[in-house]
Amino acid sequence: MTCPTVAVAFGGGGARGLAHIHVVETLDELGLSPVRVAGASIGAIVGAGMAAGMRGEDIREHTLSTLGRKAVVAHRLWSLRPPSMRAAMGRGFRLGQFDLERILRAFLPAQVPGSFEALPTPLHVSATDYYGQREVVLEAGDLFPALAASAAIPALFMPVTVEGRIMIDGGIFNPVPYEHLMPHADIVIGVDVVGAPEGDGTHVPNRVDSLFGAGQLMMQAAISMKLRLQPPHIFLRPPVNRFRVLDFMKARQILAETAVVKDELKRALDLEFEKRARS
Repeated sequence: MTCPTVAVAFGGGGARGLAHIHVVETLDELGLSPVRVAGASIGAIVGAGMAAGMRGEDIREHTLSTLGRKAVVAHRLWSLRPPSMRAAMGRGFRLGQFDLERILRAFLPAQVPGSFEALPTPLHVSATDYYGQREVVLEAGDLFPALAASAAIPALFMPVTVEGRIMIDGGIFNPVPYEHLMPHADIVIGVDVVGAPEGDGTHVPNRVDSLFGAGQLMMQAAISMKLRLQPPHIFLRPPVNRFRVLDFMKARQILAETAVVKDELKRALDLEFEKRARS
């Protein structure tokens, strides 16, 4: 019997998406190389590392050596500063003015190439066409603009122009883009790190928390609908609720508290392999 093929879709969720590293590590431990990878937002970024041939331990090491160290983060962000105060203040401070493509180029490892065509494993990157009101799946051409478009969270990062269209965060239209992989692999894994508001039910959230919490609720509604229509073979939800979208400096804590997903994935894969062996 030939080994079933595997594909994995990494969902959006900001810093919560660091939990995806466990999935990459688990597949490495089992000797399973996905035939395709898909991702939205942070899922597209982690997925690009995997599609580039990086092992999970390499992604973990790079993450902790950069995001896990305040001095390194400060130095890299400082390198992105405007060339002059006039350039910085010319149009005044505005939310959403940060250029995510420049940030990604400063922080992503050298193993991530500049184009989709240079990736050893095919990668599907989900972005949202702002004016077209639809999901766009990017699979060819320049990689970094596509990743920036997919992760361009509104009010935090500037929209990105790709193929003449204005793109924003891919998680808005498709938080876990597993359906693009269903025709291409025997076992498709979807990983949801959107999370949900957490509390005792009586605490009134502040304005920022309510803004991001509302987004979480809308994305979870979209995921629920997709799961009813066509679920993937394996669907994982690491315990990420207590972390916020920009908690990247808590990388070690996120990895420590979401490690349980590794055993969940191993058990689910065992069941899928057994099911196929019996059929």
